[in-house]
Amino acid sequence: MLRWLIGGGREPQGLAETIGEEQTQNPYTELLVLKAHHDIVRFLVQLDDYRFASAGDDGIVVVWNAQTGEKLLELNGHTQKITAIITFPSLESCEEKNQLILTASADRTVIVWDGDTTRQVQRISCFQSTVKCLTVLQRLDVWLSGGNDLCVWNRKLDLLCKTSHLSDTGKKHQGISALVEIPKNCVVAAVGKELIIFRLVAPTEGSLEWDILEVKRLLDHQDNILSLINVNDLSFVTGSHVGELIIWDALDWTMQAYERNFWDPSPQLDTQQEIKLCQKSNDISIHHFTCDEENVFAAVGRGLYVYSLQMKRVIACQKTAHDSNVLHVARLPNRQLISCSEDGSVRIWELREKQQLAAEPVPTGFFNMWGFGRVSKQASQPVKKQQENATSCSLELIGDLIGHSSSVEMFLYFEDHGLVTCSADHLIILWKNGERESGLRSLRLFQKLEENGDLYLAV
Repeated sequence: MLRWLIGGGREPQGLAETIGEEQTQNPYTELLVLKAHHDIVRFLVQLDDYRFASAGDDGIVVVWNAQTGEKLLELNGHTQKITAIITFPSLESCEEKNQLILTASADRTVIVWDGDTTRQVQRISCFQSTVKCLTVLQRLDVWLSGGNDLCVWNRKLDLLCKTSHLSDTGKKHQGISALVEIPKNCVVAAVGKELIIFRLVAPTEGSLEWDILEVKRLLDHQDNILSLINVNDLSFVTGSHVGELIIWDALDWTMQAYERNFWDPSPQLDTQQEIKLCQKSNDISIHHFTCDEENVFAAVGRGLYVYSLQMKRVIACQKTAHDSNVLHVARLPNRQLISCSEDGSVRIWELREKQQLAAEPVPTGFFNMWGFGRVSKQASQPVKKQQENATSCSLELIGDLIGHSSSVEMFLYFEDHGLVTCSADHLIILWKNGERESGLRSLRLFQKLEENGDLYLAV
């Protein structure tokens, strides 16, 4: 049976397609195409258990129902493309729950929306440059905006403090591209190829003013930092345009590990060929990270790499997971991973254990992360012997979601409602678990028959 579901209106109607039946482990066999945007859709953010918002280059924010694909609201306020979007939940101790949605734009404004009524609360237009990133420090009940300077705001939208103009050493107009919170009231800002540690000073009895202080600059990257996330409470990880992966201590800001070799040294390749491979920066740019308690998952060029925090080495990789750069990666339940790419594909992988054969050792060159530099052949023999006999893993493709016609920018996962993807083709696709949706349709049908009395008549 061939059915399509097209969404975007008040009531989804139209086409639903069954994805190839040969993908027996892929549950997402139905899709809803959601149409509302007129340009590249770059951002998706989850609002609650059943709603999400989309935003992109048309400057519009659209709120959707993740269960039905129904378009709930359209938020218009920006005049240029949206560059960042986050939610600002209310404190748990606060009786009145009021979630805010913050959007930044190339029009040099930040708009604050009420997450429940979606009315425009306030438009902040005092920025001297485009705000490229937003982050919330929930414990302090403040939010930060990053561009050519770093600003700290409270829930009432008062500017508490700001830094002076920021730029990478020797480069103008670089600005902050990413922000994460770390312990001791600190944040890490990626500015070009540098990391800057800032400490927030909250008001005390001696001083009623907020302040933000630059405490350290980390200059270990050789090229622009493209990705920055927390691994856990004690460490964070960064990745650069030329494939440098660094794990940092979040307490003393020292480098815990460094790796830049993202190819498999092969006996068939001479030194010049290895150097040529390494210089293909587009093939080794680290575009995105995600992690869990055990592993760091890295999108490196066209490939996916799984680094075990316990074993301190790569345990699985797919060097050509896609035909073009992987833009986003996330972990799903049941040891599954999902990735999307500039080639328009969305793929689901399963991390499986396998006994590593002696003839196929795990390459030590990928993430030799807890030692610096290359080790000699003699020194590496015991390590190789251990790796050859160790239980490693593989990334097996179990689902290929074909629906977009252009670069897929990112996705969201809803446990009960499926996957949501957004793309440069201006579309959002809601991928549904076909078996679950079929069961729900049958249930609704029986309920309707029972309400009308037709069920007993049929019996």
